[in-house]
Amino acid sequence: MASNQAGGAVVTGAASGIGRAIAAALAADGFSVVVADLDETNGRAVANDIAASNQGRAIFQRVDVTDRTSVSAAIAACVHQFGLVKVMVNNAGFNKPEPFLEATEEIWRKIMDVNALGVLIGIQEAAKAMIAAGTKGKIINTASIAGRTGYPDFAPYSASKFAVVALTHAGARALAGEGITVNAFAPGVVATPLWEQLDKDLMAIGASSAPGEAFESFSKSILLGRAAQPSDVVGTVRFWLRRCPIT
Repeated sequence: MASNQAGGAVVTGAASGIGRAIAAALAADGFSVVVADLDETNGRAVANDIAASNQGRAIFQRVDVTDRTSVSAAIAACVHQFGLVKVMVNNAGFNKPEPFLEATEEIWRKIMDVNALGVLIGIQEAAKAMIAAGTKGKIINTASIAGRTGYPDFAPYSASKFAVVALTHAGARALAGEGITVNAFAPGVVATPLWEQLDKDLMAIGASSAPGEAFESFSKSILLGRAAQPSDVVGTVRFWLRRCPIT
């Protein structure tokens, strides 16, 4: 567990789903959290919920992870409000299914910009702030099972998550000498708003024929017999913070 003097954590894509669960868990563990997201309505609600439940301090910052200035501003807000950036969780991402032979340059660029370039920028800007402050911090990236195997209707998404794994390896090697660790975790099927939209998108391209069918199909091979919940993923992030304590 972190102490109440743990410092600040920035979590991108924290307005819902996995990011929201991570932000709440970090606040409960003593971190002051920047809820960073494009979704201002839900993002502010998450920050307010954290504060109202006495879990910890939280603020909302509107962030476009593809815009370096926007990411830098979120980190600056963390420093201004909470003193230090100790943790950066690069979690923001999205998917837009297309049949493999119909995958378009437009969707490729959008997905790669958010899921891959966004992680690169997040690692870079957080590390710069940590180095400037002499902080031995933690950077944690959300990859995916799709970063380990390609899916025919998720080709750009799979490529972007493979990129997250590669960027994590590269960042870990680049920043270890600064006392900054870079790790990633790769969730499988998680019941989040992302999957609600994916279910609709897969029906639209004819990859499934009924609501919930795609989600059930992707979930049926899970050994526990159910899809993960965002709360199931939180322990992985906590593991990285406890495995290599921040000093």
